[in-house]
Order: sequence, then C-alpha cells, then structure tokens
Amino acid sequence: QLQLVESGGGLVRPGGSRRVSCAASGFSSEFKFAIGWFRQAPGQGREGVSCVSINGRATSGNSVKGRFTASRDNAKNTVYLQMNDLTPEDSAIYYCAARYTTVDNCSLFSDEYTHWGQGTQLTVSS
Repeated sequence: QLQLVESGGGLVRPGGSRRVSCAASGFSSEFKFAIGWFRQAPGQGREGVSCVSINGRATSGNSVKGRFTASRDNAKNTVYLQMNDLTPEDSAIYYCAARYTTVDNCSLFSDEYTHWGQGTQLTVSS
C-alpha cells in the first residue's frame, strides 16, 4: 500500500521561503506516480497549488504561479514543493497526493488522486 508522508512545515515570516517534502513508500518497482500538492485553510476548501508528473514536468495554479514550484527526485522517492515570497494567505495544511500513471502529465484536481498524505502545517506570520 502506497504511503505518503509530508514534512517541512512550520512557522515562516512573510516574504520568506520554505520547502516541504513528500516521501513515498510501500510500493514496488518504479515510482510511477503523478504527485499533486494541495492546501486547505480553516473554513476553506482544498485547493490544488502545484503538481509534478512522473518525469518531472511541473504545473502550478494561478494563485501561486511564479512563487511555488513542485519537483521530484525519483531516486529518493520524494517530491518537493518550493514556496517563495510567502504571505499570510499561504498559511494552510499542505497535502501531497499520488496517482499511478504511465502518462507524463499531472493534475490540480483532487478527485484524480487515489492516495493522500497526512499533511504538514505551514504558518506565515510576523
């Protein structure tokens, strides 16, 4: 059973940067999973922010475009989300999600993913 574990959240000042990680385990053979990054703030729905395909093609949503970038290291079975120029509006629980695929694309739609991590909290505050 595929397991995903996020880490790297915490407190950061406005304008700062943070990189969160998503470590995958519990699978055999190749790391053929598209990975999406989603966030959810209190009282809000889950928002797709970035994703990365099996071969490393990255896509970001409009709300974070130019500031957030997803990437992956298949040798480490790990996916990253680099977050720059952070604002308090970026405060949320950040989740990674996986979908097995052989196609080199990814999606920001949450219902296309089958496995989810537990999330890591990011707080942006002065």
